Formats: sequence, structure tokens, C-alpha cells
Amino acid sequence: MEQISTNQAPAAIGPYSQAVKVGNFIYTSGQIPLTPEGELVTGDIVAQTHQVFANLKAVLAAAGATLNNVVKVTVFVKDMNDFATINEIYAEYFGEHRPARSLVQVARLPKDVSLEIEMVAVV
Repeated sequence: MEQISTNQAPAAIGPYSQAVKVGNFIYTSGQIPLTPEGELVTGDIVAQTHQVFANLKAVLAAAGATLNNVVKVTVFVKDMNDFATINEIYAEYFGEHRPARSLVQVARLPKDVSLEIEMVAVV
């Protein structure tokens, strides 16, 4: 098991890794809309979703992967009314690549953000 870390994404805010690589699989921790410097991106769901994807791309890159290596995505949202907007941005990042995905509404997320996304990739 190899811990993955990059300064191009926010540092873990607890006792966990940004990602872990086991064999050919990469498991990212959930990313929230924090900048690599630890500043919270506030405002609309559009800006928050783009920041989360920037973080995930950086973590995947540190593990030698890209979004094209992703096989499963889990999206946690505070408000299901944001589904269409998140889905549109999600499609921009994945293009024709279609990993399996779950999207669930939750009562609360760390730092009271609007979304968190985690991924599983294979290389």
C-alpha cells in the first residue's frame, strides 16, 4: 500500500491520505472545494465543483493517473437541486469516458461545503 500526496491539492485535514495506491488501483479520499493552500471556495456550485475536479486531477496525477483511468466515482451533495449543474460540469471533465457513478444527497459535509467527490482509478 502506497500513500499518495501532492502539494497541488489541499493537504488532508485529518488522519488520512489524499489517496492510496494498492496494486493497480488508486483510491482517492473525498475532495471538497478547498484550494491547495487550504482556502475554501465559496459561492455557487459551479466554482466549487471545478475546484473539486482540479484537486482530484492533481491527486490522480501524483499517482500516475488521469480522469481516463477512473472506474468509479462517488459524489456527495448537500442539495439534490444542484444535480443538473454538477452533472453538466462532470460531463465536461469526463467527455466520452463513462466510469460507474453514485450520487447521493447527504445531511452535512466537512466544512459545510456543498459537495465532495471521491474516485477509484486503475492504472
